[in-house]
Amino acid sequence: MARGLKKHLKRLNAPKHWMLDKIGVAFSPKPSSDPHKSRECLSLIIILQNRLKYALTYQEVISILMQRQAPVDGKVRTDKTYLAGFMDVISILKINESFRLLYDTKGRFYLHSLRDEEAKFNIYKVRSVQFGQKEIPYLNTYDGRTIHYPDPLIKANDTIKLDLESNETVNFIKFDVGNVVMDVLGHEFATRLGNVFTLGKGTKPWVSLPKGKGIKFSIIEEARKRLGAQSATIA
Repeated sequence: MARGLKKHLKRLNAPKHWMLDKIGVAFSPKPSSDPHKSRECLSLIIILQNRLKYALTYQEVISILMQRQAPVDGKVRTDKTYLAGFMDVISILKINESFRLLYDTKGRFYLHSLRDEEAKFNIYKVRSVQFGQKEIPYLNTYDGRTIHYPDPLIKANDTIKLDLESNETVNFIKFDVGNVVMDVLGHEFATRLGNVFTLGKGTKPWVSLPKGKGIKFSIIEEARKRLGAQSATIA
């Protein structure tokens, strides 16, 4: 007889990018059902307790969320296992801090601190543009957001800029050749269409990027860079 959905997750089976300690504790928080895939996101309990260190225990995380102090993309979330994905903006209201969930140069999730102006908007990749009942147009984003009456020029794979306070689209980027993505060093590689997220028009991104600007160097390039920095210090 089938058991149904499991309500627990062992740390040995947890995604590697969560970077949880495998010794001493057997279980990890099982993520809630969400548009994001568990291998491509972090739950709020991991963000608050393991990454930001704003909570020391499980109960402290619940207390922060129940006080409605940690909205994601402007919407209050009280589920401790809610999943935040790439480009989501996590705010801590009590201390007036905001972070954007990005990738570092090693492909790991990184919480990038934001200025107040940048925390007021977010960018989303469009999954599809369709027509609903009574021929009302709407678009779906990759994080499950639905926006009605979009600009007719917006198509699938384009990027939209959304004001988190008014929930209105203020601008968009076409999925065209020449627009900036994470790696801008001139490397040539092949990847799936779903992995490409346009960050800005031309060479200027709409959001600030963490240290390294998303450029991954080889071991030899990193060694040369360190040697160059040491030489400059000695000189």
